[in-house]
Amino acid sequence: MNYLADTHAFLWFCQDDPQLGAVAKLIFEDPANRIFLSIASCWEISIKTGIGKLHLGEPSAVYIPSALARVRFNLLPISLEHATFVETLPHHHRDPFDRMIVAQSLLELIPVISIDTQLDPYGIQRIW
Repeated sequence: MNYLADTHAFLWFCQDDPQLGAVAKLIFEDPANRIFLSIASCWEISIKTGIGKLHLGEPSAVYIPSALARVRFNLLPISLEHATFVETLPHHHRDPFDRMIVAQSLLELIPVISIDTQLDPYGIQRIW
């Protein structure tokens, strides 16, 4: 099955962080599943690393590709349809990265692996 990892879920899985939910970890570790990471998450990680809010131990340009290869996640590009669909979303969540993940989840029919309950009013399938 296909799943879309929220930014924090990707980072927690890569760092073996105990904050990662048990169900999320099982889904990520199952080789039968295809896990995607949005380019929006890569952008978010890069911004937060650049302003010092996130510390990866190396530049995001090194960390992200290495982590993606290690955990076998796939990148989900942002299409024009994804970008313009965000305009139609209600403002339950103000974070632009999360709103893009919601748009991608709805358009691609992919459940999101996330602890963020603020995504629920959008009607996506959120798993944690």
